[in-house]
Amino acid sequence: MSPELLNGLLEGLHAAQQGLRALLHLLGLAPDAHGQPAWPFAHRIAAEMLVVDAGHARRVLLSLLCVAGAVLALLLSLPWRRARVALGALAVVLLVIAPWPQAHLLLSPAVPTSLHQSPTRFEATGIVRGQAVYQQHCVRCHGADGRGEGPDAAQLAQWPPNLNGALLWKRLDGELFWRVREGMHNRAGAVTMPGVGDAVSDAQIWEVLDYLQAHAAGQMLRESGTWDRPVRLPAMAVQCRSGRARQTHDLVGQRVRVVVASQGTPPAAEDPRLVTLVAGTPDAGSDVECQPQGSPDTRKAIDEALALVLGVPTAELPGYQLIVDRGGWLRARGQPGKAAWSEDDLVCRSGAAPMAASAPLPIAAPAPALAAGTDTPTDGLHALIRRMDAEPVRLVRGGFPH
Repeated sequence: MSPELLNGLLEGLHAAQQGLRALLHLLGLAPDAHGQPAWPFAHRIAAEMLVVDAGHARRVLLSLLCVAGAVLALLLSLPWRRARVALGALAVVLLVIAPWPQAHLLLSPAVPTSLHQSPTRFEATGIVRGQAVYQQHCVRCHGADGRGEGPDAAQLAQWPPNLNGALLWKRLDGELFWRVREGMHNRAGAVTMPGVGDAVSDAQIWEVLDYLQAHAAGQMLRESGTWDRPVRLPAMAVQCRSGRARQTHDLVGQRVRVVVASQGTPPAAEDPRLVTLVAGTPDAGSDVECQPQGSPDTRKAIDEALALVLGVPTAELPGYQLIVDRGGWLRARGQPGKAAWSEDDLVCRSGAAPMAASAPLPIAAPAPALAAGTDTPTDGLHALIRRMDAEPVRLVRGGFPH
């Protein structure tokens, strides 16, 4: 099955589940749970199995097509009396020949919050607040580094997992939320992870999950040199020279370059191919295209969140640059002291084939004119942007595209 067809199947199944939940909530059959409509069933579609087993995905798709064909035949038989018997027989045949998937592959255990989605929008200040909650309530089991080797870990029936890899991306937001709040047990009923219960609010749990994702992204980048899973730019309030943007969410649809400046060092020159957002501590009165807004504590939290996703101490942050694609995903990292961009700086990639070398670069503004010491239409930044645009990424959680 082609990736496009598989993505369409996953999106359709996800939308069907969300639509069913919304309908049941409207009918009063799915009450609110932790601020969002609950999933009232004991199972959900196991999208993760569709991703890893191509044969299973084909069976699901063919079965859905057979069901759709059977339903269409039955609908046509209602007004078409002469063909009613033949259409009814066709519907039966389609249902009989459908390659029905095995139930244990199609369905996965669910909890009331399985289809919940995080309401935080990955806010930079929330990430830092989540770090504080993690240090207070989670660090004794999961460890300060998230590797599951805290001082109390050995007392559990099972060692905590390493939270620095792709584990957080393999689970649905709502199911991660439930595990933090309610805890986990093994098949024998022994506690493998105590839940926080009412000691932590729902909002704090979501912020802890944001922190864990930011921290895991930084560890991936530090250890492997890549973001194996897409990570968003931590959200923040901004002020731009044009006056149009109020939040980084307003910049989605444009490419953004984040530059971490320090006092006494002039920020990088602006480029019409990118919106330049200057974080850190630029010189007072610097004329920058966009900059974060807020109190000194808020600006400090923004720097800490950026340091987390980069996997570096906050003190080493000045000089780093990041490039965000049109979808709001962090794609490229420029390290301090590096003079120019190249395709090697693309640290979040997809499996798509690169664009042909002769393909034009789709840009919203004209490329800079040829000039010594500036980016040109044949420079490394041009190649990086072209590669980034040709290979879009998307977030997948629990097998479902988000």
